[in-house]
Amino acid sequence: MRVLAIDQGTTSTRALLLDETGISLIHSVEHRQIYPAPDHVEHDPEELIANLLACLSAAPAVDCVGLANQGESCLAWDAATGRAISPVIVWQDARTAKRCNTLKAQGSETLTLARAGLPLDPYFSASKLGWIMENVPEAHVLLSQGRLRLGTTDAFFRDRLTGSFATDPSTASRTSLLNLATCEWDGELCRLFGVPIEALPAIHPTTGSLGTLPGGHALTASIVDQQAALYGHGARKSGDAKITFGTGAFALTLTGTLERAPGVLPTIAWVEDGQPPVYALDGGVYAASSAVNFARQIGLFSSFDDINHFEAKPAISRGIAFVPALAGLACPHWDRSARGAWMGLALDTSKTDMVQAVLEGIAFRVAEVKAAMSSIATGTGPISIDGGMSRNPWFCQFLADILGTPILISDEPELTALGCAQLAARGAGGEVVLEPKGRVLEPRPIPAHWITTFHAARAGVQAFGKSLPAGSR
Repeated sequence: MRVLAIDQGTTSTRALLLDETGISLIHSVEHRQIYPAPDHVEHDPEELIANLLACLSAAPAVDCVGLANQGESCLAWDAATGRAISPVIVWQDARTAKRCNTLKAQGSETLTLARAGLPLDPYFSASKLGWIMENVPEAHVLLSQGRLRLGTTDAFFRDRLTGSFATDPSTASRTSLLNLATCEWDGELCRLFGVPIEALPAIHPTTGSLGTLPGGHALTASIVDQQAALYGHGARKSGDAKITFGTGAFALTLTGTLERAPGVLPTIAWVEDGQPPVYALDGGVYAASSAVNFARQIGLFSSFDDINHFEAKPAISRGIAFVPALAGLACPHWDRSARGAWMGLALDTSKTDMVQAVLEGIAFRVAEVKAAMSSIATGTGPISIDGGMSRNPWFCQFLADILGTPILISDEPELTALGCAQLAARGAGGEVVLEPKGRVLEPRPIPAHWITTFHAARAGVQAFGKSLPAGSR
């Protein structure tokens, strides 16, 4: 089979072709990151649609297409015209932090955890869609006319490009509006966030006959990017895990059935046509590559080759720690008030020490996520990793050491597209099997005080964040 995967991500839209020889890039185009106010992150819906069309136009003849989406990013549009009435509010956007805190203070998190499996956090789509209802007057006009559509970006793309207003369960499970047990929109959750349930898309399986795209291409899979990557990593049984290092770091572990662990997110991995849901545990670190890029932007290093090796012992062993809470802390703390910080600096601390601590801090945060998952899902094999930071040999070895687990560094850099394409092939009645390949790093023993030192630093930034007056961020 020849399958086209379109990976519509946070910074770019990319088309990749999968056949029995492997996967190759066909077309890629970046889009703007729009920051209209503090804590606001937006994309232009029309720019994303144009980039999707460019990817489809660049594609050769294929048997089917899979579409991977950003997950929690969402918007509103007019059912009659397809015109967006809001920007895409990106998953990184934190404009609804105050609203989430208010709901939390009212005790509403008990409901979101019980029904959606998610904490009250602006990361998820529900509060963003509620913000649109409160702040975009046209939304209520369209609602009264039966023309309002609300949803994640995949629903917008599918509505505009196939004429089918639908999402899939993996994406819906990232909204905080889906009842995880029933795989249906939950009326009580919708009322909590002020989201009219009648404006939400239909929920269809991840794979199957999902519509026809421009150019006559059959859409046979639609899925969240991180769940697509989990499939691309070869996860098929309970305990199989992966970590993707992109803008953030995202760890997912298959559980098969619905399982819960404190601070970790139960989620739907995928639902193949005619099959029951496959569940997973999800844990994110908001700032991974974005923290490294931040260090570069402020002049701590020039070339990524500069940070592939360090002569000095780990910064944490010398009492220097960095907590990558540049957008707050996600799993398992869910604390948006936390701030990024270096601790333990002295007059002889160098730029190299500081950037080394950045890499270490990302590894320590991922280890916190893994520890939170370990009570529920433990695999027998190595944890598979991919993404930009997986190309840094020093970081990978330090990560293995801190996790205390062998890691498999994938040879395939396009695992989101691979998983998306493999699911699309299955949705079209076929199969493209590529065995995961890579190299395994074994962990080395570390002193226990490294972990306790980082935990003290992380607790320190949380205490500092909570001490600041409201609205100071």
